Amino acid sequence: MKFEGMSLKKSFWRFIWPSVVAQWIFALYTMVDGMFVARGVSEVALSAVNIASPFVNFLFSVSILFAVGTSTIVAIFLGQENHREANRAYTQNLVVLGGISLVIMAAVWLSLDRIAAFLGATAATMEYVKHYILSILPFAWCFIISYSFEILVKTDGYPRFATMAVTAGALLNCVLDYLFVMVFKWEVAGAGAATGISQMVTVFLYLKHFLSPRATIRFEKPRWSGAQFWRVIKIGLSSGLTELSAGFTVFMFNHAILRFIGEQGIISYTIIAYVNTIVVMSMAGIAQGTQPLISFYYGKGDEASCSKLLRYSVRASVGMAAAAFLAAMAGADMLVGVFISPSLQELRDYSAFVFRIFSISFLFMGFNVVAGGFFTAIEKPGESLMISLGRGVVTMVSALGACIALMGGAGIWWAPTVSELMCLAVTGVLMYRLEKY
Repeated sequence: MKFEGMSLKKSFWRFIWPSVVAQWIFALYTMVDGMFVARGVSEVALSAVNIASPFVNFLFSVSILFAVGTSTIVAIFLGQENHREANRAYTQNLVVLGGISLVIMAAVWLSLDRIAAFLGATAATMEYVKHYILSILPFAWCFIISYSFEILVKTDGYPRFATMAVTAGALLNCVLDYLFVMVFKWEVAGAGAATGISQMVTVFLYLKHFLSPRATIRFEKPRWSGAQFWRVIKIGLSSGLTELSAGFTVFMFNHAILRFIGEQGIISYTIIAYVNTIVVMSMAGIAQGTQPLISFYYGKGDEASCSKLLRYSVRASVGMAAAAFLAAMAGADMLVGVFISPSLQELRDYSAFVFRIFSISFLFMGFNVVAGGFFTAIEKPGESLMISLGRGVVTMVSALGACIALMGGAGIWWAPTVSELMCLAVTGVLMYRLEKY
């Protein structure tokens, strides 16, 4: 692979920074949509984008599941110098994602009203939610394939190109958001279309790389392998669930907030969710940036290098978590002001207050996400799945229920911190049992 011959630490930083930046840019896609919708339409429309966001999380989770599983297998094959099997795994992944995309698009089109209601759309937000999902739906295949290509380009040894491509898409998204929402007045549908078109452009940029002579991973006539398909699922499931859990968390919080606080609370949570997504994806960027390296050395049987990469990842995640917490505490009022107009000062103050409470959870999530990514990279999906399900479902549901029971609606904002601490205990036990690393 392209990083051979570099020092391990240099390879680590070379891979994680482009990965983290790419994750930030992916997170900013929806955040930019929200900013333009809040300013160009209304705060109610902003909350509708948040209500629809689990659908986008679902698309990305499908992509990540197959991308992480496939890239792990491809990296292991490359470490074993088996380029033909690496190419076959890559090509089969693309065919599978194309088929899944068509199924999702058809299913959502036929069940749009029920899906919008299930996500939590109210009478005030129903039409906005439906319009946003409908504007994204024709580009669902782009969301799924784009993120898969982004991870595989990094596995191919070109993390900087991956970052350049996703940056180009993000800049285009900003321009199109301004045109479609502020100039053409297409409201939330314009924001969704802007994001979809930007993702499509990114797909073609990645495709150009894989068709170029410099690519190590290439298209090859696919030979269906059921065993490899299930191996991909097994390896990538925890990473897919990590992304899906973000959408599940938004879904649970939206329903809890509507019940215990009201629709104004959804506006506050929408802003918090945008920042939380950036922080989570920063940690995921560290995990996914090191994944090709760890899998490569794991394929070579070099346990010492795997152990060093784990230590580098943990240190980076702890530093990033501390920075995110301090930034949230210092900049809460400024951030809230970007989304909520000055005429709603009471809502501004409340949103900044609960955001600071929520941000305490940032301090504990990094180790959980990085540890889950490490287990995935060394083909230990069971442990990785325990961490992913713990963070996104088991501990979050338990913490949310307990905090609401103890503190009422105010407990909603403390639940993420309690959930991360519960998951941290489980992660610590799993890592302690992994003695050789």
